[in-house]
Order: sequence, then structure tokens, then C-alpha cells
Amino acid sequence: MNREMAEWAWSLAMAELAGPLPRRWAHSQGVEQRAREAAWAVGGEAELLASAAVLHDVGYAPRLAATGFHPLDGARFLRDTHGADGRLVQLVANHSFALLEAEERGYRGVLEEEFPLLDDQRLVDALVYCDMTTTADGKVTSVDARLAEITARYGSDSVVGRFIRRASPDILAAVSRVEAALAAQPR
Repeated sequence: MNREMAEWAWSLAMAELAGPLPRRWAHSQGVEQRAREAAWAVGGEAELLASAAVLHDVGYAPRLAATGFHPLDGARFLRDTHGADGRLVQLVANHSFALLEAEERGYRGVLEEEFPLLDDQRLVDALVYCDMTTTADGKVTSVDARLAEITARYGSDSVVGRFIRRASPDILAAVSRVEAALAAQPR
């Protein structure tokens, strides 16, 4: 994936999120910035990671929210409307352990069938890291603070709260793997 694709992804995310959801747009920009900072962890896939980072929440855009499950709505939009790169679509569909939330919402089978998990743990982990170390306002945060913020915002008994509780061990492990890879980066 090249720089041109990353610029397209940025423009598309801005067009869909900046006006109707400025806070979500700020988060998406922050996640993309984290992807730029974590690029070393994914080697030659930095542009794919940056593209997925800025587009990961595009499914929240009001005009795209067909099912109300943003990973599925965003991935379908990217695939069906834009014919986006398959790996990019898979990353958006499955970002931050979305299969567990899909299960809570009754969409797991649909998500697995339409958008199988990407078979590149480095990319999957890196997108989790970027999303889960960026606040809702696009600032850098710790994974623990981010998980607590999500739970507080949605409520611990909500669908999202239950999902976060179930996904937390996997999220923490993914973030830990990326932090270890970044710490091993030659200076």
C-alpha cells in the first residue's frame, strides 16, 4: 500500500466524519498519528496501518450506520462503495477485537463470513495499539485509561461495556506486544 492510498483514506475519513462527528474525527486523526509513530512495528506495511487507523471508525458516520455496528458498516462501505484494498477492509472490520463485540450484537457469523480475520498479527496488534492508546479526543493515553474511559462512557452493563470487559485481556496483550516491538527498535 502506498502513500497515495493513505492520502485517499485520510480524505475519505475526513469527508465522512469531520462534519457530523468532529470528536470521532479527532479520535481517528489521533489513531492515525499513533500509526505513524508505530510504523516501525509493521515494517513495510506502514501505509496500510495508517490507512486503517484513520478509517477504523468510519462506520460511525450517520449516513453509513446501516446496522449500528460500526466495524461492519465501515467495512461494507469501503468494500462496496469504494472497492478498497481487501486487507484494509479486513482491518477496519476486525479492529480492536470487533468479533467479540459482534458476538454481543448478534453479528459474529456475518462479520466472520464477510470479513475473515487478517492473517498478520503484527498489523492486527498495531491497530489495536493505536486505537487503544488514543483518547476519544485524539490524545495519547495509556491502555488502562482508555479501557476505563470506554467503560465509563458506555456503562459497564452496556453491549460495549460487556465487550470491553471480555476483550480487555486480548487488548492488553496486543498493546504489550507492540510496546515490546517498539522498545526493541534500533535507535
